[in-house]
Amino acid sequence: MFREMRRFKQQISEEECIRILKEQPRGILSMIGDNGYPYGIPLDHWYSEKDNRLYFHCAKTGHKLDAIAACDKVSYCVMDKGYRKDGEWALNINSVVVFGRMRVVEDEDKKQEICTNLVRKFTDDEEYLRRELTNALPRVNCLELIIEHMTGKLVNES
Repeated sequence: MFREMRRFKQQISEEECIRILKEQPRGILSMIGDNGYPYGIPLDHWYSEKDNRLYFHCAKTGHKLDAIAACDKVSYCVMDKGYRKDGEWALNINSVVVFGRMRVVEDEDKKQEICTNLVRKFTDDEEYLRRELTNALPRVNCLELIIEHMTGKLVNES
């Protein structure tokens, strides 16, 4: 169903893909938007090793939710900061592309777990976490990306 990577020698392992998803804080979610136009937006994410899924938070209404309701198939792209080899100008970047189906999380305990892990990805400030869970959690939707296919590759800019 999904294409094989054309430049397979640049392909990185599934373990490396997961490391990138865990370490990097954000990526670009792409959906089919209004009138069939592509709609891509930057989002924070949390990758759960327990169930091999990506989780996001968002508002209760908006373009993203409308797009997902119309077509739950999405892709999500994450890339690392890259590195340069000594004496070279070209940046080496690892990227991961995930294809899957997105759904709204209904379970309140799961929403709290998602939001807790998203906050902890950015800060260890427990007071901030407590305030967010108290004040913002009731106004938040959470999304679950069920991964159907994932590939990653290392690209050299030269």
